[in-house]
Amino acid sequence: MNDALKPAPEPTLSDVAALAGVSRAIASRALSAQPRPVSADKRERVLRAAEALGFRPNSLARGLANKTVNLVAILVNHIHDLSDLDLFDLLLAEIQAIGKQVIFIRVGAGQHAELFLRDGVAYHVDAALVFSDFADAATVRRMFRNNAVLMLNGHHDADVPSVTMDEDQGIRECVADAAGKGVRSALLLTGRTMSLVEQARIASYRAALARHGVTLLGELAGDYSYASGRALAQQIDVDATGAVFCTSDAMAMGVLDAHRQHFPQHAPTRFRLYGFDNISLTQFDAYPISSIGFDRREYVAQIVRILSQPADLAQNGGQVLVATRFVPRLTG
Repeated sequence: MNDALKPAPEPTLSDVAALAGVSRAIASRALSAQPRPVSADKRERVLRAAEALGFRPNSLARGLANKTVNLVAILVNHIHDLSDLDLFDLLLAEIQAIGKQVIFIRVGAGQHAELFLRDGVAYHVDAALVFSDFADAATVRRMFRNNAVLMLNGHHDADVPSVTMDEDQGIRECVADAAGKGVRSALLLTGRTMSLVEQARIASYRAALARHGVTLLGELAGDYSYASGRALAQQIDVDATGAVFCTSDAMAMGVLDAHRQHFPQHAPTRFRLYGFDNISLTQFDAYPISSIGFDRREYVAQIVRILSQPADLAQNGGQVLVATRFVPRLTG
């Protein structure tokens, strides 16, 4: 082969260190994605040298040296809820900002989920974030042969940290808004009632409605989707129902589209409509749905904070609560 056609050798860490006038160890610390002790002057010299040489750190080699792979597993049932899209885009960006990459593992539902969790391939990861409501901490620890597990699905374990929303606060504010506007009867459209998070959410609605003397006419189970909300909307008695509370904004969007005639210029004329999640679409003119939301940046920051402390992640079973709030819009 003609030597002129051979690719130029990739610059090495030693090349960077030599150009920067520092030791190889200092160059490694300066280029680390983790906070490592090195002076600002030396870090700047190393970064300039790396840029000049076109040096790219070898993540695999670094992982082998540190006994990490810089890979985080995220377990989900599926990704099709509109709220998932708003959350995961931000979460991926913040995890990548600390030098790690993500693999999504779709667990599925029902019997399929049980089989997957029992027989699924155990990927080598530094940590697992569990959103799927079918998975408990003990199962995930066995699955990945790793104690670094963070629960985000309402399951709690004494030895595993969790981050959940304090949904009761937002629900109480939402129901108080409806009661203050004269609502005396309500219908609740729910998601998967086997979910621990959904069970707690339903209990909060029941308690808040009872506290304000609002009669709960019924609970209709859907699956958080737009389609289920639109289908369940056919069962709403618009003359007897003062408000419809949905446990997802996507379901509320389905209800709104099924009953647009009762919301001229989005103002309620028969019943008031409330969603949940405060997704980005509710900020557009087509779906100005009163909702309950949380600060996604704070939620993600709490996840990344725990993820950045491997020792605490594997040993600390503390629970972090992120506040929710009521966000009024035209349909309420």
